[in-house]
Amino acid sequence: MKRIETIQKIVESGVVAVIRAESKEQGMKIIEAVKKGGIKALEITMTVPGAVDIIKELSEVYKNEDVIIGAGTVLDPETARACILAGAKYIVSPSLNVETVKLCNRYRIPVMPGIMTVKEAIEALEYGAEIVKVFPGNAFGPSIISAFKGPLPQGNFMPTGGVSLDNVKDWIKAGAIAVGTGGDLTKGAKTGDYDLVTETARKFVEEVKKARA
Repeated sequence: MKRIETIQKIVESGVVAVIRAESKEQGMKIIEAVKKGGIKALEITMTVPGAVDIIKELSEVYKNEDVIIGAGTVLDPETARACILAGAKYIVSPSLNVETVKLCNRYRIPVMPGIMTVKEAIEALEYGAEIVKVFPGNAFGPSIISAFKGPLPQGNFMPTGGVSLDNVKDWIKAGAIAVGTGGDLTKGAKTGDYDLVTETARKFVEEVKKARA
């Protein structure tokens, strides 16, 4: 049941914040700023120093709040298991690794494997992925979602890579169930402007709502 609830929350939120940072301290500041802006799904990438520790810490801090902590850039089942044990509520991968998908299914944790072809999308669906990550989204643009939805109307697609405030509406209207965004969302952190990160997060949430309406 928790797996279904997590998926529902991600879909309702419509935006998954991809958190990349140069240090644990910066990562925590970005997370707080994004959360303040109304994005509830936070993806801590394994490229962040001490990522598993951050997931463990955040899972404890926000256990009573309406925030979903997940792990991103998960390349293998070993890393996925470590993240799940740390408290990650969902796993995101840049590519389709079947063993990672199997492991997540074993523990009833939602997994979003990255795909870029119809063949990969079908395989991901066959192995039980409820949401399929289209990555890198900027390689094709929003039209790739409607193209995938042609032969696979049952697929739930979430683009990551190249999703910005300028085009998020296009992605949603093309059929994306949610979007993943990192660089465009958190660019304010590079100059220490975390208020900008919060404001950008708020705008992303608003744009998704408008597109759905």
